[in-house]
Amino acid sequence: MATERSLGALLRSLQSPSDAQDGLSLLPTATSLLSVLTNPLNITLLASQLLTAPAIWDQPLDLHTCRRIISVFNTAAIAILQSEESVDQRIPHGGFKKLDREQWVKAVVSGADEKSPRWRHLLLIGGVLLGFEGQDRRGLPWSVRKKLESALVTAAQLSLDELNPLDETDGRCITMVLNYSFELLSDLERSRLDYNRLLPVMTQATYLSPEGLEGAYFLGTVDRDIVRTPTKRFAWPPQSLTFQRLTAISSSPLISALGPLSRLIAHAIENVQDPRLVAQSVDQIADFVRTLVVQWRQNKLSEVDKAEETEFLDSDSLKSTIPSLWKLLRSCLYSVVIVLRAVLGRVINDRNLASDKSAPFISMQTLHILRNLYFISSRVGSNSSSQHTFVTLAAVDILAHYPDLTENFLKSVKPSELGQIPDHPLDRCLDLFFLNTSELFTTVVSPKFSEDVLVQAALPYLPAGGNNHLLEIFEAAHSLVLAVFAVPNNATVATKHLPFYIDNLFAVFPNNLSARQFRLAFKTVLQVTAPPSPIANRQPLLPSILLEVLYDRALHAPNIPLPPAAQGTTGPDMGKTVPLSEQAVLTLALIDSLCFLRVEDLEEWLPLTANLINTISAPEMRTACVKRFWDALSNGEMDVERAHYCVSWWSTKGGRELISFGFENAQGEDQGQGAYMTGAVGGVAPESKL
Repeated sequence: MATERSLGALLRSLQSPSDAQDGLSLLPTATSLLSVLTNPLNITLLASQLLTAPAIWDQPLDLHTCRRIISVFNTAAIAILQSEESVDQRIPHGGFKKLDREQWVKAVVSGADEKSPRWRHLLLIGGVLLGFEGQDRRGLPWSVRKKLESALVTAAQLSLDELNPLDETDGRCITMVLNYSFELLSDLERSRLDYNRLLPVMTQATYLSPEGLEGAYFLGTVDRDIVRTPTKRFAWPPQSLTFQRLTAISSSPLISALGPLSRLIAHAIENVQDPRLVAQSVDQIADFVRTLVVQWRQNKLSEVDKAEETEFLDSDSLKSTIPSLWKLLRSCLYSVVIVLRAVLGRVINDRNLASDKSAPFISMQTLHILRNLYFISSRVGSNSSSQHTFVTLAAVDILAHYPDLTENFLKSVKPSELGQIPDHPLDRCLDLFFLNTSELFTTVVSPKFSEDVLVQAALPYLPAGGNNHLLEIFEAAHSLVLAVFAVPNNATVATKHLPFYIDNLFAVFPNNLSARQFRLAFKTVLQVTAPPSPIANRQPLLPSILLEVLYDRALHAPNIPLPPAAQGTTGPDMGKTVPLSEQAVLTLALIDSLCFLRVEDLEEWLPLTANLINTISAPEMRTACVKRFWDALSNGEMDVERAHYCVSWWSTKGGRELISFGFENAQGEDQGQGAYMTGAVGGVAPESKL
């Protein structure tokens, strides 16, 4: 009787319009009663009232309220499971036995009747399914679970048919419930969902709605709470309204589960029947990220380079508020990348989307999206995610089949003022995206475009290696220029710009360029100029000229060990454990380049290399150069013809003696002893020498 009286009091309270907090305060009582009532009719009545009660629903609604309703049925279902595991199967207020699970589920689901909108039925059915089956509980017989799954999908379908265009709460609720329960649905039930109607609803709710990512407008509002401290640093106080808003977004029902929700949107893209909806989703995401980067530019935090944060940002903000902001921005990045992976997978496999009218434009839009997100991905590392790498390379590979569109795209994202380094960190970040992305297109674009756009965009960054703010862009610029030079069709461009590049290369090393980078750059340049490169046909002496410049620089270079920062990250064959001098690095660069020389050039440069090694006075550095020299001759870098000559030079032409005893000693030894055929007798006449 006490339970019935409590139920009556609760139902009367639910029917009384009140403030939203008063109505939600009744939910713990409703949860308790749902798990202890023994009359199926009472359970159905209470469940029905929870979906229609004025005390709950006659208030401004949000997803937090909907999540509270899900929690009522979820918690009650868990309580039923726990009570059945106890020994005492009798309730404290009478001798009636509790309903079994199947009876209880049937009674609760019966409360999803015509008195309440269909979308609220999802809250009830989803809550019950999560309570019994969530977290691998497996609390229902298979037949009952199948019925629940079917009821959930049916309710979702009917809800999509009844969407209210004036109130998007229903669409957000559908998105939330399906996100929570999708992993519990069988493949058969998932296939019954109408993804044509579901995809636009989920995309809108996630990226553009006030209970999702708010169309990225939250980022611009942060600026009004950025204050300057007495120490001339920017601070974002934790008690500010914008930080509280950011925290609310991060903890909202949709964004707190953004990873699974993004995978659900990706699944919808993979299964939607109308390919136009895929392009529409890309448009919505493009609008979102375009707003995101514009809002970031309006934020004072964007004016601070990553390398300067400790200098210009308040230490407390760096520990509390700013990490929370970047965490949310990273979530946005990962979410968009997950969706784009599904989009490009669909483009690759769908005949309609793979057509010339769709594929290149979706690829271009994808690259624009990645560009606008680059201020985030450049911090976390665009290569740190395999999905991000796939999206980038897939978009590039598709667009590369259309050279004219490729050039149009690169023109649209090139630096606004070629030949200048912008002051704003965001502009430099976008330049970095251009340099890294255009490198992937060097084999596609025309030589004129490469010279007028790609090389010109890289030129201002080539001598900028000593600036910590520009180090990554500096490396990207060198990589792009070398990629342009390496394309056979760009022989004229390479011939024109190589002298400047070589001068710049020697000018920035070792102060602004690490040993590893210098060796890699010089080796690439020599490879570009050596046969069978088209440049070698026009200027066959160019490799020797470059080596002469390197040799002369090495003869007069300091033999003092370089600082650790100038050593660079090297492998075991590049002197990782041995501090190297400028002279040793230049010598190693010469050794690295030997494999590209013709045999007739090797005849000249092998002795010169040996002589250069002998000018290194430090034993450890000399040993490192000797080891690298021997590796270059014997570890397979040379082709058969070059390797054969190297063996002959080493064994019968004095190579071993040059390395072991030095140039002068080897010559003296030759005068007294010489090189003989196997079995020859010493002391023979000079004409018997080979």
